[in-house]
Amino acid sequence: MKTRPSLLATCLLAFIPLLAVSGCKNPPPGMVDVPTGPFVMGTNTVDTEGRAEELGLMITWFDAERPERTVPLARFFMDQDEVTNARYAAFVKATNHQAPPHWNGQSTPPQGLEQHPVTHVTWYDARDFCAWDGHKELPTEAQWEKAARGTSGLVYPWGNSFDPEAANVARNNTAPVGSFLRGNSPYGVRDMIGNVWEWTADWYLPYPGSTHKDEKFGQKYRVLRGNSWASPGHFPDHDQFNEVVANNSRASFRLFLSPEGRVNDVGFRCAQGS
Repeated sequence: MKTRPSLLATCLLAFIPLLAVSGCKNPPPGMVDVPTGPFVMGTNTVDTEGRAEELGLMITWFDAERPERTVPLARFFMDQDEVTNARYAAFVKATNHQAPPHWNGQSTPPQGLEQHPVTHVTWYDARDFCAWDGHKELPTEAQWEKAARGTSGLVYPWGNSFDPEAANVARNNTAPVGSFLRGNSPYGVRDMIGNVWEWTADWYLPYPGSTHKDEKFGQKYRVLRGNSWASPGHFPDHDQFNEVVANNSRASFRLFLSPEGRVNDVGFRCAQGS
């Protein structure tokens, strides 16, 4: 004789699909899904030969990126592309926010640059745009680095060897977003290396367990990630130039800037919790 399921069991069976649906929110348009789970952040590499100092660089390699550690992160969404001039112009129009100074007093960008990443924006400008654009936020350093490296500790979004054709680095200017598809991250995020440095939410602070001392640590500068189109400087030796570009393009490399800074190779993208 067949038994009928209890009322409680029937209700639970009806509720389970609702739980499944609620946990499967799709990314908003223009964003990609970065799933829950740990990833490798930072590096344990040491510049034992003092190459950065020998080349006269103001920022040493690896010191501020140590120690490597495993960081757990909840699922989040990341903009697939850097925020473009066109997207930023919509924000300026809707909110009467100050336009970037190189727009020459106009509420629209220079013609032909609509799909290039916006630049000359402060950390506060970037934060305000993200809040306006669907209640988003600037990514934390950890979110940015996971979206760039995936879970296997890649040196670059595309792998462990530098590929100058995978990113808009050390070139003449910004490029339309998504122009370097060989540089896509494991999650399909584009231009995480090159085009523009990107603001993150975090202050420039030492990592947990770090012994590195830097007078710039503290709540003075916000962290930038991802390198840019700009040249790192002039070096008499072509191999030295390539060495600098390759190291500055690593996904774990940290740069910093005053949150009030407006620079021609600094932009941003937004993140959002799931």
